[in-house]
Amino acid sequence: MQVLWGEQRRVGLWRRLWLALMEGERALGLDIPDAALTQLRAHLDDADLDKAAEYERRLRHDVMAHIHHLGDQAPAARPFIHLGATSAYVTDNADLILMREAMQLLLGRIGALLVAMGKVARRYRALPCLAYTHFQAAQLTTVGKRMTLWMQDFALDAEELLNRISTLRFRGVKGTTGTQASFLELFEGDHAKVAELDERVSRVMGFDHILAVTGQTYTRKLDAQALAVLSGIAQSAAKFATDLRLLQHEGELLEPFESEQVGSSAMPYKRNPMRAERMTGLARFVIELEGNAWHTAAAQWLERTLDDSANRRLVIPEAFLATDALLVLATNVAAGLEIREKTIAQHVTGAIPYLATERLLMRGVKAGGDRQQLHEVIRAQSLDSAPSDTLLERLARTSEFKRLGVKATADELDPAAYVGRAPQQVDEFLDRVLPKLLRSIQAAAPSAAAAEVEV
Repeated sequence: MQVLWGEQRRVGLWRRLWLALMEGERALGLDIPDAALTQLRAHLDDADLDKAAEYERRLRHDVMAHIHHLGDQAPAARPFIHLGATSAYVTDNADLILMREAMQLLLGRIGALLVAMGKVARRYRALPCLAYTHFQAAQLTTVGKRMTLWMQDFALDAEELLNRISTLRFRGVKGTTGTQASFLELFEGDHAKVAELDERVSRVMGFDHILAVTGQTYTRKLDAQALAVLSGIAQSAAKFATDLRLLQHEGELLEPFESEQVGSSAMPYKRNPMRAERMTGLARFVIELEGNAWHTAAAQWLERTLDDSANRRLVIPEAFLATDALLVLATNVAAGLEIREKTIAQHVTGAIPYLATERLLMRGVKAGGDRQQLHEVIRAQSLDSAPSDTLLERLARTSEFKRLGVKATADELDPAAYVGRAPQQVDEFLDRVLPKLLRSIQAAAPSAAAAEVEV
């Protein structure tokens, strides 16, 4: 991701865009010599950023600086570089290419994360654990089912990325204010050639969809839509990290901890969830950047304004870099999760008597009892300070339940009887939902996903 958003990569895209424009113009009849194209092709990736910076200090214009530098390297191409174009031709189109490739990289990251989480979910598909509402013990679920809840959030993010990648539109060849007037002049009023040039360049740069109309720039709603997806990924990562921090406090699930890792400079016994804390911090940063992009889209002036330029050069790369870091962290954590089964079992054992009271209530009503009266008896006994393992015995001794002849049986204290369809839900998610999604990820981002994702 760092290489993708680096200056060398960006300038390389500008040069490819200039080449695609020249090739298209020549194919449609402009007199551009072979030497111009040959020399330009020879210098796609060898820009000297220091020499370009010297031009920019004089010209105070980054695109013109690189046009002059490329002209020095490819003198036969100098008269034709940027012919008919405006700066946004290279800057905006390059941004769209970079965002698409960055989203493909993130798809691969999410695929790797889902695979790592899926392994944990499969292994612990049926391990009962406490489920929490309001961070208070509620009913039982399984560790595997909880993993699939986190996975589902990231799966939804992957679907959003897939949609954005497949529908992202290119700015194309639109001219100074989007009217294509300069190209109409070059082709002596031939509207068909201007339209074909737009399509040719877009196809060469790998885009099937082109914005039908633009001002000088493409609509900044595209940036806002992309950052909305990144914000969604950050939300999922923050949820995963926050849940893990809570469970680490309970001693049930712990993030990886290296053999020589230090938790605290003052308290050597501490094991802080530093990876999860880093994730929540980065997530907050990405989530806030989404609003910045919406403001930029809303504050455009007519065909274009320059006040978005410096802002976008910071916000867009940083959003992608931070999101990439989030997914790297999340995958590292998921792959190294420590599941403390004994602690989980202890917590389950302490809660089982309370969970069994719902069945007692149902049987009491069937035996002729008053539901509301029995509910009050259970409520009062449950809130009593007596140990939880005596709750069912105490209820059996109450006059209300004793009169009805209702009490708990031994099989009602088996945790597996309280997890519902959680194990089956894990299987359905891993066997039906996940493989299909991973195949879609591999199809949309083969180079990004191939090394990281196996169905």
